[in-house]
Amino acid sequence: MKEYQKSSLNRVKRGQIRASYDVEKINTILDAGFVGFVNYIFEGKPITIPMGYGRNEDKIYLHGSNANRMLTSLLKTKEISMTVMHLDGLVLARSGLHHSVNYRSATLFGSVKKLENDEEKEAALLCFMEHMMKGRWDGIRPMHQKELDRTLVVEMTIETASAKIRDVGVQDEPEDYDLDVWAGIIPIKQVVEYPISDPVLKESIEIPSHVLDYYHQNK
Repeated sequence: MKEYQKSSLNRVKRGQIRASYDVEKINTILDAGFVGFVNYIFEGKPITIPMGYGRNEDKIYLHGSNANRMLTSLLKTKEISMTVMHLDGLVLARSGLHHSVNYRSATLFGSVKKLENDEEKEAALLCFMEHMMKGRWDGIRPMHQKELDRTLVVEMTIETASAKIRDVGVQDEPEDYDLDVWAGIIPIKQVVEYPISDPVLKESIEIPSHVLDYYHQNK
């Protein structure tokens, strides 16, 4: 089992029993999502925004316009932190203090660089698209050169990371178990509904198999 080395940067201090530094477990959390919360500093102010991403081994790919404030700021500092989180349930206890949520989260720390040549940028955008939906890249038109030229692609190398996971039930005070108060878990999951075709789509175009596969796997 390969783990990220613990340090003052990635070590989970509160709730250490829920912490994991296992690379495979962290990658599983990353691959179960498509949006991460990226942290950066702009003009001395901390900002966090959600961004779609793609992952290939220890690389994370982000993209935007050449003037993207977040990406240009990251390239100046050459460092990045990103968090991905999945909410799995509401944990309703007998007291307000013990209410909680079940979740899976991973926080990444690493270095960033700008991808300069077209081959690297296109490979990164392919990774991004395939992370969003397997098989989608081969079903769309190739990018125009002018589109590629005005797209800024950033590669993050994950240097260290940690996960924090809660997947247990209610944990009340022993004296509260006799109270006449309902307690339990409300599971939460993200589901996919049936695809809706673009209203201006040609009537002869059917929903492609990779889109239907995605629907059936996630409904």
